[in-house]
Amino acid sequence: MVASISTLIRRTYPSTSRCNSLATIAAIQSQFQLPRESLQHHSSAEGRLRFSGRVFCSESGAGKRRSSGCWNCGEKAAFLFCNSCRSIQPVDDSVDYFQIFGLEKKYELDPGSLEGKYKDWQKKLHPDLVHNKSQKERDYAAEQSAKVTEACRTLTKRLSRAMYIMKLNGVNVNEEETITDPTLLMEIMELREAISEADDSTALNQIRSQVQEKLKQWSDSFVEAFESQRFDEAVKCIQRMTYYERACEEIVKKL
Repeated sequence: MVASISTLIRRTYPSTSRCNSLATIAAIQSQFQLPRESLQHHSSAEGRLRFSGRVFCSESGAGKRRSSGCWNCGEKAAFLFCNSCRSIQPVDDSVDYFQIFGLEKKYELDPGSLEGKYKDWQKKLHPDLVHNKSQKERDYAAEQSAKVTEACRTLTKRLSRAMYIMKLNGVNVNEEETITDPTLLMEIMELREAISEADDSTALNQIRSQVQEKLKQWSDSFVEAFESQRFDEAVKCIQRMTYYERACEEIVKKL
């Protein structure tokens, strides 16, 4: 059993006190609450997913749905190329990120398989391979490449993948809701103090290892809740994952 983060921090930084004011805890809540841009869920088909200020859709293709036929020859088209005339197709918003990579629509996935399929798509979309196409098709290729990149980025990380798959199931994560569990808040406060006081990469990497373990534990809890369709519990798991994800980002900035 991996020692808790609080235990690690108290060993490393014995001066860290648990006698902090309610105002300090409130500040921690504010700093670690889910950002306003975390997830904006819309009931319309053109809804866009936002996370950490990034929009997970191609802006130029947002709100567009192409018809079931190829724009050039009218034959049924695939996601990227028309199977008949090989014309590059515009972004199809009805194709979700899992479908892009031919993955089963589930939370757990093989990172190696995702990376390999991402590289395959990017090779097909490389500018050197489409330079002899029309400007229209080159524009389509650029939009496709952007969407593939966004899809890979979203599915690679546990937190953004959890938020995305919840969105696909019509469940909104309330970015305004903060966690009120005093034990967790105290742990997060001590964690932030430890990150701030750490003065070498060894200490920071040790803390990061503990944080990543916590992130994985909540990720596993999310899987159990999601697969059982206990979406309220799944949302709580995402909220806690967000706290630890933010802590990892703080550590990376210091390394």
